[in-house]
Amino acid sequence: MTFHSTSRRSLLILSGGALLTLGGCVTTGGPVNVDGATDDTRAALPLVNELRKKHGLSALAPSSATGRAAAEQAVRMAKANQMTHLIGFGDSFGTRMKRNDVPLPAAENIASGQATVAEAVQAWIDSKKHLENMLGSYSHVGVAMARSGSTMRPYWAMVLSA
Repeated sequence: MTFHSTSRRSLLILSGGALLTLGGCVTTGGPVNVDGATDDTRAALPLVNELRKKHGLSALAPSSATGRAAAEQAVRMAKANQMTHLIGFGDSFGTRMKRNDVPLPAAENIASGQATVAEAVQAWIDSKKHLENMLGSYSHVGVAMARSGSTMRPYWAMVLSA
């Protein structure tokens, strides 16, 4: 049977939509496999909370959900050896947050190359959009780092949530 290119394209689009829909319906109660990530939330928390205090905002608290989501993203970037929020066909921030039971609204900051959590937090402070995320109306935070197996480059992720 021969398919026209528009038929194949439609099939791919429909398949992708089905995957996105199914992926959005699945949640897990347990931890996501995040082998290779380090949880740097405790080290980042005083830095972020001091920043928030200077702006008259309440302190953030760690949560297992934001920690899992940050660790998952750090590992994904390290495996891809690429700093990006979206990796692969059908990737979605909302789906990742739902899979990790992160309450919405939520935000994600990413960084790459910084040697320490303090350097990563400072890079986010120096970026207007990342700074806005850290000063947003959030209650919880998770921060994680993973290294690329091929280059050992550190990849950082911060997830903030309600």
